[in-house]
Amino acid sequence: MAQETTQPAPRSAPTAPARALLPFILPAIVVGVVASLVFLGVSTAAERLQHVLWGLLPDALGVGRYSVLWMFVMLVATGVAVGLVVWKVPGHAGPDPATLGLDAPVLPPAVLPGLVLATGLMLAGGPSLGPENPIIAVNVTLAAWLGGRFLPRTPGTLWPALAEAATLGALFGTPVAAALVISEALAGQPTRGRLWDNLFAPLTAGACGAMTTTLVAHPTFDLGLPPMGHPRARDLLAALVVASAAALLGMCAVRAFPYVHAGFRRLRHPMLMIPAGGVLLGALAAVGGHLTLFKGLSEVGELARDPEGWSAGQFAVMAVVKLAALLVAASCGFRGGRIFPAVFVGAALGLCAHALVPAVHPSLGVATGVLGMLLAITRQGWVSLFTAAVLVTSPSILTLLCTASLPAWLLVTGRPQMQLREDGVPVR
Repeated sequence: MAQETTQPAPRSAPTAPARALLPFILPAIVVGVVASLVFLGVSTAAERLQHVLWGLLPDALGVGRYSVLWMFVMLVATGVAVGLVVWKVPGHAGPDPATLGLDAPVLPPAVLPGLVLATGLMLAGGPSLGPENPIIAVNVTLAAWLGGRFLPRTPGTLWPALAEAATLGALFGTPVAAALVISEALAGQPTRGRLWDNLFAPLTAGACGAMTTTLVAHPTFDLGLPPMGHPRARDLLAALVVASAAALLGMCAVRAFPYVHAGFRRLRHPMLMIPAGGVLLGALAAVGGHLTLFKGLSEVGELARDPEGWSAGQFAVMAVVKLAALLVAASCGFRGGRIFPAVFVGAALGLCAHALVPAVHPSLGVATGVLGMLLAITRQGWVSLFTAAVLVTSPSILTLLCTASLPAWLLVTGRPQMQLREDGVPVR
C-alpha cells in the first residue's frame, strides 16, 4: 500500500528587517513634499489664470462670464494656446495624452516645461480634464532625474513608485488612494517580500504628499450631501441599477474613444487638432452650460449643494455633455487626466436617478454613479470604490458600494480601456 505524501504548506514571504527599510524614509519624505508642492504650484497658477480669463477679462469687456459667446471664444483660444505649446515648445509637451494613464513613463527633462505650461493653460481655459496624468508624469520624471543624480545607489525603479504615490496622496489629500493604486499595481508584478514591505516607501511618500497638501490647501472631497441611514432592500436595488447604468454609459465613451482619437489624428498638426477640439468643446458648452466646463470638482460640489435644483432631464444633459467633452478633450491633444471629469459625470447621473425616482437617496445615487463611471473609465477598482466612498459621509453606504461594484465590474472587465497604445489600439 503506497504511503500518502503530504505537501508542506507554502511558507509565507519573510518580512524585511527594519534596517532594510530605514534608508528609504528620507527619499520618500522629500519626494512626497516636492510632488505636493509641484501639484499645488500648478493648480494655484491655473486658478489665478482662470480668475483672470473667466472673471476680470469678461467683466472688463462687458461680456457675460459664462455667456455662450465667451465660453466658445475661451475654449477655442485655449485650443490655440495649447496647440502652440505642443507645436513650438521643446519636447512638444510630452507624448500623446491618450496613451498615458496613472503609471506615467519617465520623460526627458526637457519635456517638463512644455507639459507644465500646456497643463496649466488647459486647467484655466475650461476643457474637461483633470491634472492627475500630467502632474504624475512631471513628478515621476523629476524624481527619477534628481534621484538618479543625487542618490545613484538607490534602485532606479523606486523613484517612479515614490512619485506616483506622492502625487496621488497630494491629489486626494490622503495616502489611502496611493496605497490602493500601488497595491493594485503590485498584484500584477513579481515582488519579493511582504506586501507592506513593498508599500512602506510609497506609502511614506503618499502620506507626506497628502499632509503637505492638507496643511497648505485644506482640500476636501465631501460633497455635503445628506447622510444616508440604515440600508434597505430598495437601496440595494438602486445601487445595482445606478452603478451598472453608469458603467454602461462610460463604456459607450470608451468604445468611441479610439474612433474619435483617430478622427483628430487625421488633421495631423497640433495647430489643427487641438483648436478643432476647442471648437467642439465650445459647442458642447453651449448645450451643457458652464457647469460642464473645467475638471469638474468644484462644479460637482455646486450640483450637490442643491440636488433638487435641476430636473432629471437637466442632470441627464449635463452628464452626457460632460462625458462627450471628456471624450473630445482626451482625444484631440489637451494634456490632462480623466478621473475628475468622470466624477462629475457619475455624480450628475446619480442625481438624475434621484430626480427620476425620489426614493433613490441622493448620496447613494452620487456614490454609485461615480463608482460605475470610474470603473468604466479608469478600470481601477480600488480607486473607484475609494473615490465614491469619500464623496459622501455615510459609512453604511460602503456595503452597498462593494455589492454594486460586482455587476459593474462584470460589464467592464476584459473590454478596452480609455487609454490607447502608441499605434492607436485600445489598452485592455
